[in-house]
Amino acid sequence: MPRPKSVRAPTTASLPSNLRIPSTTPSLVKQLGKLPRQSLLDLVFQWLDDRNVDNFPPFLEADEAKNPDDEGLRPYPAERTLNDVRNAYQELQFRKGGKREVIDRILDGDWRHGITLRQIAMIDLRYLDDHPASLRWTALELTRIGISSTEAEESNLADISACIPRVHASNFLNKLQEQISPLVKAHFYLARSTTHPLTFLRIFVTHSPYQNPRQAPDNLVDSSRVMYVAFPDSCPYVYTSLASTTGSKPTPGAAIATDPRSLQRIVRDAVPKALSLPHQRYVFKSTSLTAKNLQALLSLRGPGRSNKASGAFSIFADAVLEGSPLDPRPSNTVLPEEHQKQTACSQLGHGKENKFTDTNNDNDSDKKTEALSSQPQILSRRTRDPETDQRTSKKRKLTVQSRFGTSGTTLSSAPLDRLDARLLDPPSGTQDAVEERTDSAGPTLSLTFTGTDVISGIRKLAELGIVDAERMPSWMTGEEGVSMAVVRNGRVVNDDG
Repeated sequence: MPRPKSVRAPTTASLPSNLRIPSTTPSLVKQLGKLPRQSLLDLVFQWLDDRNVDNFPPFLEADEAKNPDDEGLRPYPAERTLNDVRNAYQELQFRKGGKREVIDRILDGDWRHGITLRQIAMIDLRYLDDHPASLRWTALELTRIGISSTEAEESNLADISACIPRVHASNFLNKLQEQISPLVKAHFYLARSTTHPLTFLRIFVTHSPYQNPRQAPDNLVDSSRVMYVAFPDSCPYVYTSLASTTGSKPTPGAAIATDPRSLQRIVRDAVPKALSLPHQRYVFKSTSLTAKNLQALLSLRGPGRSNKASGAFSIFADAVLEGSPLDPRPSNTVLPEEHQKQTACSQLGHGKENKFTDTNNDNDSDKKTEALSSQPQILSRRTRDPETDQRTSKKRKLTVQSRFGTSGTTLSSAPLDRLDARLLDPPSGTQDAVEERTDSAGPTLSLTFTGTDVISGIRKLAELGIVDAERMPSWMTGEEGVSMAVVRNGRVVNDDG
């Protein structure tokens, strides 16, 4: 009786971590080449560790006997034992050389039978730890559905965002797989960050098995199909990576479901559903905060003290001053002006420090300034009073400190690389024009600030007197803690108007 032919049927299961990508795939060289030599060696030693070697077994002589087609033509002969493989990489670590010989040893030698999806995920996360500004992250708030702020207050909840779900890793991944399995096929890898107090979830997404059961090897290493979800410790916020603009582009005329951005959007919408319970449903809420620096997100939308104390209030979160703005004690126990005065004097220099340490002469100086300004005929247009200039500079610095706090200084731990603002008010500024303007209309003016630390640059402009710190809106001083602002009547409003 002839043996029945095997039937390959599509499945909704996730991609297995031990799925191997042929070592001859050209994209693997680029994938490994992202890491420096020492990082590659560290990863190899991690693969060869006794706790992990069963998941990443190297190619040995015993395996070569099972594959006679190899014929020993490889540049790196198969080692006899696992210790021999470890000794080979220890020799590479002791001597100097390029990373290409490490890559060749991995692909043509010890892992010639292929690199698994889990190894690819470990390479990506190692690169993410070595280059924390390689991706752009968006902070999303995890909020409960069906509970208003009034109900939260009645239930003695200080903030609705305080409802943080308890997450069990395996249950969460299983529920996430159930949500996306009818639409996309994915591989999940969960790992703890070595540099920040958060956990990374790497998700590789590809087409649904009902559309394309077979995948080309290069597609399994396509960076445009990878998204990251970061879960900070004890925090109602989640950070997600934006879709990469590099990598493969959607084919013209292809279905929308095969677009990598669409695939990532499907997974992102499924994350809060996977975190939900039968009577506790969650949804993502925008925070208008996007940054390349993960530390900035942890400072502005994280478990620390500074997530609700930005801008002028950062002096209390950073413990620059004693007390708090809500301190019920008499005001003479907290003297913020002393700190502001000392900081201003130190910035002016030690030689001029004693000139501004006594606040008793402030009224006299103000009177003198008013007297000089009331008699313009006495001052020549070609001469300037040095004392007046110093007094103006001191007043400006104190104003900047009162508006910015520690934001934009060396104490700041939340550098924003981009700040986008859309102004909805018409140039005329008349109330009638504002009322006639509809929410569907586009912005009157769009502003974009870019740089290493945008708030620091704006602060510098205020210190130089180019912009007026007193009239500056709070979203420019870092007090709002946002990187995207929609402004109407000088105040930040929601994107939905």
